Amino acid sequence: MAYLKRIVEGEVAELLGSLAAVSLDGPKGVGKTETAKRFTKTVRELDDPATQAIAKADIHHLLKGEPPILLDEWQRVPEIWDTVRRSVDLNLKPNQFLLTGSASPANPPTHSGAGRIVSVRMRPLALSERNVATTSVSFAELIRGDRRSITGDTGFGLVGYVEEIVRSGFPGMRHLSGRALRAQLDGYLTRIVDRDFQEQGLNIRNTEGLRRWMTAYAAATSTTASFETIRDASTGGEGSKPAKSTVQPYKDILERLWILEPIPAWVPTRNHLSGLAQPPKHQLADPALAVRLLGLDEKALLDSKSGSMPIPRDGTLLGNLFESLVTLSVRVMAQSVEAKIRHLRTKGGQHEIDLIVERADQKVLAIEVKLSSSINDHDVRNLKWLEAKLGDDLLDAIVINTGPTAYRRKDGIAVIPAALLGL
Repeated sequence: MAYLKRIVEGEVAELLGSLAAVSLDGPKGVGKTETAKRFTKTVRELDDPATQAIAKADIHHLLKGEPPILLDEWQRVPEIWDTVRRSVDLNLKPNQFLLTGSASPANPPTHSGAGRIVSVRMRPLALSERNVATTSVSFAELIRGDRRSITGDTGFGLVGYVEEIVRSGFPGMRHLSGRALRAQLDGYLTRIVDRDFQEQGLNIRNTEGLRRWMTAYAAATSTTASFETIRDASTGGEGSKPAKSTVQPYKDILERLWILEPIPAWVPTRNHLSGLAQPPKHQLADPALAVRLLGLDEKALLDSKSGSMPIPRDGTLLGNLFESLVTLSVRVMAQSVEAKIRHLRTKGGQHEIDLIVERADQKVLAIEVKLSSSINDHDVRNLKWLEAKLGDDLLDAIVINTGPTAYRRKDGIAVIPAALLGL
């Protein structure tokens, strides 16, 4: 399989050029090791029993070799973190160590490493990294607030987006389809339940209960459903719902494994918008995991089937999963320009903006996601409301959809097919 160039490479290169140690973190299967190897000359695979034995005998031996040194899956030998930190204290020369981790360790390092080891998040492939179409709209220009004219056409449509939702952004699964892909995703989820939880120090007695809770969370993708609603949905009609004390560790460990990545609510400090709700919007690391947990496929999604979990939502499950795919892509690009991702919802849901991309100066890019090939005035009403509230603090307002053409409406709102948006 050919290596797919990643947007995060630019961030890693820039940081290693000035810093001694960088940690590349993210869920298993996102391609951390292959990307890291492009920056390093010595590789230490810490999930290898032989390397772990060396670490027990002489952990400092792992730091010997031609730099930069890759310490892959460092959480398997948590002591290596403090060893690297102490080494960096003695020598601040840049480009020495690149660590990769698929989980925060159950027993965290003694020291945080703040100021010595900088963490960089790596996610599954953004849509633009999958080379499904030639991009024509620059996210970096949008976040600058230039409000330039935009153009571009694509033949990539609804069926293509559904295929990408199901296919996943895990590089090692990109060549698979059908039963083979389903088997790989099933194996990925089974490992989380049967092995990763135990490695995080929690023995799950009721693995089916955990799977049902994960399925209920998947059904809540791109919604702000309460955790009580998710807990109720996870009973599966089999007795009483699990206790809060049972499900809270599920959430904590899945976030530690970077499988859950909820979007925080936007609570601006400079613009005093009143009546904002603050629950997070639920997202899994990759929408393909949600599809597999719900037992669906391309045909079921196109037929508007949504599984059996009673999670309230506005619109269809496919619309929520398309929003999840767009969210993943925007997150990858926002991180590259040092921006944060939030969502906006007023109490009662009168106004809602799917994604708020906030710069360090607190100016924002507002994004609505629509599973539609055409956009009308009703679709942009919340963007117009926010524009009236924020004035110059709104850098740009855009709708990301499944249509064929990128353009600006007469009111200045940009309409961008998801496949045309790149960095």
